[in-house]
Amino acid sequence: MSKKHPVIAVTGSSGAGTSTVKTAFEHILRRENVKAEIVEGDSYHRYDRMAMKTKMAEEEQAGNLDFSHFGANANLFDKIAELFETYGRTGGGQKRYYVHNDEEAVALNKRLGCDVGSGDFTPWEDLAAGTDMLFYEGLHGLVKDAAPHVDLGIGVVPIVNLEWIQKIFRDNDARGYAEDVIVDTILRRMHDYVHDITPQFGRTDINFQRVPTVDTSNPFIARDIPTPDESMVVIRFAKPSKFNVDFPHLLSMLEGSFMSRRNTIVVPGGKMGLAMEVILTPIIHDLYEASKTA
Repeated sequence: MSKKHPVIAVTGSSGAGTSTVKTAFEHILRRENVKAEIVEGDSYHRYDRMAMKTKMAEEEQAGNLDFSHFGANANLFDKIAELFETYGRTGGGQKRYYVHNDEEAVALNKRLGCDVGSGDFTPWEDLAAGTDMLFYEGLHGLVKDAAPHVDLGIGVVPIVNLEWIQKIFRDNDARGYAEDVIVDTILRRMHDYVHDITPQFGRTDINFQRVPTVDTSNPFIARDIPTPDESMVVIRFAKPSKFNVDFPHLLSMLEGSFMSRRNTIVVPGGKMGLAMEVILTPIIHDLYEASKTA
């Protein structure tokens, strides 16, 4: 951990709501005039798209049906920890990008002067000089070796049935995958989900967990994804005193909210983005001010 060069890690699986956190952070950083280095968790996968398909086929043929993007063997956990430690100590480090599509490839090739395609990694490059803090968003920001170097850890996780519904709809509608293929992916990831993903949420400072208020007991027959208005967000602070959390103020700012435990506030699902900004703005402000005087 570092007062001079704070590291913020947001961890949560794809579709969990990490993009909502990213948007909230963008608003906060702009208002607070904070220059942040943004790092994407996909960049720390061990294999590019084609190599991952080959590796998965090899593992399956060898009898390993649990090999997935969620696990340690498919990711560079040591590189994530190294980045967080180096940034906290020096304000520097290295990153790369995972190219998700052809549009990203064109933009990155133009900016970096490289020649990569969809599914590739860009070459490793030095972080920009003179940034105020590091912001990581991805699957593994609070894995065991990386967590000690994180100054603010945030988890974004829906209850598991809702997460499955979101994955089924996304993979079916956006990617055209058949239902049995999607279910096989969920089953393959389960071992790594239990051992590598879930433990991270016990290391966070703040968890945002979306809980539907409609029946999701059988996610495999759900007709649609529950909307934000059909859900509540449970926000748990590991140690409220660490960031001087003012619960009466939060309750007054977030209409319809209530406290369910001494360290937990519940807000309507449609106010998740607002809740993030109200909660995180003073924390980011304090981290930034402390870095300037460290």
